[in-house]
Amino acid sequence: MRTRGRLGDRLLHAYTWLIIIWLSSPIAVMILFGFNDKQSKSNTTWQGFTLRWYAELFDVSDLTVALRNSLVIALVSTVITVVIGTMLGLALGRHRFRGSGATNFLVFAAISTPELVMGASLLSLFVSGNVPRDANTIIIAHVLFSLSFVVVTVRARVVGLDPSLEEAARDLGATAWGTFRQVTLPSIMPGVLAGAMLSFALSIDDYVVTSFVNGSTVTFPLWIVGAVKTGIPPQVNVMGTLIFGIGVLIAVANAVAARRRA
Repeated sequence: MRTRGRLGDRLLHAYTWLIIIWLSSPIAVMILFGFNDKQSKSNTTWQGFTLRWYAELFDVSDLTVALRNSLVIALVSTVITVVIGTMLGLALGRHRFRGSGATNFLVFAAISTPELVMGASLLSLFVSGNVPRDANTIIIAHVLFSLSFVVVTVRARVVGLDPSLEEAARDLGATAWGTFRQVTLPSIMPGVLAGAMLSFALSIDDYVVTSFVNGSTVTFPLWIVGAVKTGIPPQVNVMGTLIFGIGVLIAVANAVAARRRA
């Protein structure tokens, strides 16, 4: 029985590593071809190693503008989403009020709604309201589809929060704002940060919804899809590598900070 158990554990570990390798292989290919010394428009065949594309990262002006648009839109939408999502997560996790059940339903419905349906619905809304489609409509769309994820993560953190900590702060003379700033917010901060990271990742990566509401504004994913016909430059791989690396560093820093707090 012990031999069978050990064999099962080994198979499970091997299967886990296979899944990890399979999921990581596209990222590894992206990183690798950021160093490809290509001699043609196509960047699908390895032709040698070079650091040239890191030095020429911003030489493709249209790509640089698209990346800047994506970063600005992602940052603005993340800030708005985190503020609104944190307040809504606190309300749903702490209080019971008329309409809370319907609000919970809408939150999870927004998560399960296909992006195609959400994009088409937002397009109809903006067209019927004569709203010009630009970066502002993209921000509105990104806030709408990422808000639910922030609400869910913050609400889960609030549900596990000990209410006696806030009661003790108020008994000691803290104001409502002081209690929130010094007790509640630090306690739910891991959920807030997780929601912010998720919101930023969803925004900067989105193509389907953005393609409905972008107007003449081009984001990083839209530029890449448009460049497929003529050949994607290696700078795309370099930018993707840098974005991935920054995301990994933020996740590691958040995990280390959480351990220190614990």
